[in-house]
Amino acid sequence: MKIDKTDQEIINLLLGNAKLSFRKLAKKAGVSVATAMNRVKRLEKEGIIKGYSAELDYEKLGYEFDAIVEVRVSHGKLYEVEEKISQNPNVTAIYDATGEFDITLICKFKNRRQLNNFVKSLQTIKYVERTLTKLVLKTIKEKAIKV
Repeated sequence: MKIDKTDQEIINLLLGNAKLSFRKLAKKAGVSVATAMNRVKRLEKEGIIKGYSAELDYEKLGYEFDAIVEVRVSHGKLYEVEEKISQNPNVTAIYDATGEFDITLICKFKNRRQLNNFVKSLQTIKYVERTLTKLVLKTIKEKAIKV
């Protein structure tokens, strides 16, 4: 699917505020309401817009620890390990990675005990050779990129 300047503008406006009505979206993008609605529906149908979500302040919700956990996997069993890890609700992102470790995880925990239990449970997963856990001290930026 070809993305033009109007599509880019609509996407960027939605990144700033996914709750914009079609009327407000159209006005800000300089197009008709029908055009804005049709463009959004097309972007959704093509899977470019995959969904809408709220931006949360996890610290205010009691999540005190953010962690980056790297995992080394043996025997080419990356998919199986990732599938198992993905079941954990504290894992917010799973990335295949290059380098010394095969998987990079982004995780959020309410307390040190929860983090400890997670890391220990990782080490019991078959084919997990090694983990490396890094605590995030401060998040400077965490935003979607504009197109």
